[in-house]
Amino acid sequence: MKKYLLIGCSILFFGCNDGDLQIETVDFDSIDTIESCNDISPTTENVLFKINDDEALILNLPSELLKNEVSTTEIESLVPGSSQITYRIFSETVSSSYFCDSPPPLTPTVLEEIEAEGGSIIVTTVEVDSVTFSHTIQLSGITFLNENGSRITDLQISEFGTVTTSIE
Repeated sequence: MKKYLLIGCSILFFGCNDGDLQIETVDFDSIDTIESCNDISPTTENVLFKINDDEALILNLPSELLKNEVSTTEIESLVPGSSQITYRIFSETVSSSYFCDSPPPLTPTVLEEIEAEGGSIIVTTVEVDSVTFSHTIQLSGITFLNENGSRITDLQISEFGTVTTSIE
């Protein structure tokens, strides 16, 4: 009986190995400010980003995704596809000048860059006044796959934020 107990305990102790499992969370919900280097326009590609100390979440939106018209339904753009989402980790705190200066500053450096492997960007547009439109951007089912092959599926970034455009 002791022999079976010893074998059972050995299987439990040595059979369960979590390896180097590391669960990461990409959390930008607490960041309200959406930044862009250029004016946001429905006729051009838009690069929007949020900064959280030494992390950044970058959205590349195709032209015509943000339309200067009220949407009766949600407009969806698949990732990857015509839209792209990138998550970057930097060596130190990053500012918008890193993205907007040409050439970008030497520091901070990018420690890790992860492209989204799946999900979608959902845009809903309402009219603010006769020339201004408000676009609510939501992220759905965003999945990142890091260089180690670990999948990071994050539900903490469902509400990216709101941006406005104007009729030119």
